[in-house]
Amino acid sequence: MVRRVRVLLLTALVLVTGTVMLSAPASAVIGGSKSTYAPWAVRMLVDGKPTCTGTAVARQWILSASHCFFEQGQPVADRRISFRVGNLDMRKGTTVRPLPGKRAGSARADMLLIKVPSMKVRPARPATAPVHPGLDVRQYGWGATCTSDENTCQSPVLKQAHLRVIRPDDPRCKGYTTPGGSDFCMKKVSGIPAGGDSGGPVMSIAPHGKETLLGVFDGSDRDKVAEAGEISQQLAWIRSVTRH
Repeated sequence: MVRRVRVLLLTALVLVTGTVMLSAPASAVIGGSKSTYAPWAVRMLVDGKPTCTGTAVARQWILSASHCFFEQGQPVADRRISFRVGNLDMRKGTTVRPLPGKRAGSARADMLLIKVPSMKVRPARPATAPVHPGLDVRQYGWGATCTSDENTCQSPVLKQAHLRVIRPDDPRCKGYTTPGGSDFCMKKVSGIPAGGDSGGPVMSIAPHGKETLLGVFDGSDRDKVAEAGEISQQLAWIRSVTRH
């Protein structure tokens, strides 16, 4: 039986929105490419181990998926969390840690903002307009490059997948998105995000510095379809939190 689960490392909290997906072909997450530009991309670690991806949306604020901050239904303590910023090779990035108690989750989407000391990175520009079917996008992450034990094949360098937005009522999106919901649905063009990519940015395709943050990746079937929370729907919340 084909079943679905939100994408994250097996050690983190799994938010079940349907059921569990059987293993996809081994080539499912290998078709992407190495990124050459993504100053706003952030790698999240828990207890020093890579877990998720995020985006710098302000000098002191990182946006990722809410489910990355829970284990077995309990919040992950700030002291256990760290981020690598400022380099496409996470091993060379600068380490920043959360400011205690400075996190806020969206009430309507799988998104969470967490405050850190000021980062020397270029924040992503949030999109102000909704995405539309047919739009080509890029998703970025340091996640799995295999479909067996995803904890064993996390990429040390940032990778990207090329995806295309499709209608939320497309049959391929069943169990992922619904019309009027907080997420949008994407089909694989080249590469598909997987475990460890959760919370990573879905960006418009534009010249460097002109791209906008369209979504926060939060699930895929490891094969052909992925979903992301839509930034334009959460823009008022993002602005209200990051202004403090």
